[in-house]
Parts: sequence; C-alpha cells; structure tokens
Amino acid sequence: MNLLLEPADTAGSVAEALGVRAALLTGQITVELQADVDPQALEEALTRIRAAGGTPGRIRATRAAGPTPTPEPMSAPSSSTPDSPAPDNPASHSSAPRRPAPASPAARTTAAPSPVPSGVPGGRTVIVPHTLRAGFRGEYPGSVIVLGDVNPGAEVVAGGDVIVIGALRGLAHAGQGGHSDAIVWARPIASPQLRIGDAVARAPEGSSLSNMRHRNDQPTAEVARLSGGVIQIDAQK
Repeated sequence: MNLLLEPADTAGSVAEALGVRAALLTGQITVELQADVDPQALEEALTRIRAAGGTPGRIRATRAAGPTPTPEPMSAPSSSTPDSPAPDNPASHSSAPRRPAPASPAARTTAAPSPVPSGVPGGRTVIVPHTLRAGFRGEYPGSVIVLGDVNPGAEVVAGGDVIVIGALRGLAHAGQGGHSDAIVWARPIASPQLRIGDAVARAPEGSSLSNMRHRNDQPTAEVARLSGGVIQIDAQK
C-alpha cells in the first residue's frame, strides 16, 4: 500500500484524513513524497500508520512525469511481480471506447457496504489523503483511494479501482488498459463521465450523474462496474 504526500499537505490535514480511515493503514505502508513536503506532515503520517498497527516501509520521492502546471503523482511499478508488467497505456482518452455504454440509468441494488481495491498485476494501491481540485490529473498503475472529494475539473485514471471516500464530481477512468473487472466507488458518483476498461458512460444534462444530489442526511455510496459491456451504477445500503 502506498501513501502519497504532496507539498500542500500539513500535519493537520493528514491527521484529519487518516484519523477516520485507520483501517486502510494496516500492513506495510510505503510513503511517497511529491517534491518538498512539510516534515511535520510526514511525521504525522508515520505516527498514524504506527497507531493503526501498520509498519512504515520505504520513504521515497515519486517519479516525475515531466513539468506540468498541476501535480501529477505517478506510482512506480512494483518490483515484487516481475512477470506481470504494469499497464503502459499513457493516455486513455486518445482512443475511442469500443463499447459505449448508456449513461443515464443508475440501478439501485443492495451491495457490500465497503469497497475493497481489486488491484492490478504489477500495480499497487495508492492513498491520496486529500481532496483533488480542478485542474488535477493523476495516473496510477494500480488502484487509487482518495480520502476526500474529486472536484469538477479533476481527473483520476487508474489501472485498477478508483475509490473516492467523498463525492466524485470529476472524471474517472478505472481499469485503464482493458481491466474490465475494475470498479468506481464514491459517496456518491456525480461524474459527467465514467470509464471502466474500454467502456464509457457520459451523463446527459439533468441526469443523476451530472447533478450532485444535495441531501441533508448522509450521502449515498454508489459503485459502478461493467455488466454485459455496460457501465451500471448501484446504490449501496
């Protein structure tokens, strides 16, 4: 499991994000640093890992993909599975999906209450401990867990699952490289466009995907997955 820290992270923001998700910190956690990181934020992350029963692993800098106007965290391929290379499709939006899926229906069924990253051969799960703002674009060889919201104008691309603990209002592509068993999970899914594997679903104006459902009670968790080549969104209760 990877934990990605960025320059904007502080000890307070890390404590708030990880304090309510201690269950994700069990096992060995690799901490990746993007550029200069507040040392107090790093110390807080290590403290939270130990308090949750996890073990801090290696601490290293992320591999830069080149200068960009906004951060682009990139997780390096795992060396523990040399026979399973990481997905190498650099730009999923450059090719049209082979099986366009209807965007408007969102079936409501009962599913498991908690998302579990399925993982991808050669990829690792990365934890991003903050909300992703407009202009952000992140690509991850494995699965990614965002401990916050994905705001409109942000984009997340993963070879495995995309799990957002808050609301997903930006673009999401799970299963990049043809991994059709990947899922998108959020509270709720309010994205104008979803991709899973080679399928795509776009939300027409006024649909449940394009408009965030403002409610006074707890937001509904939703999961999107491929079913018969069509992206289906199920409510979790």
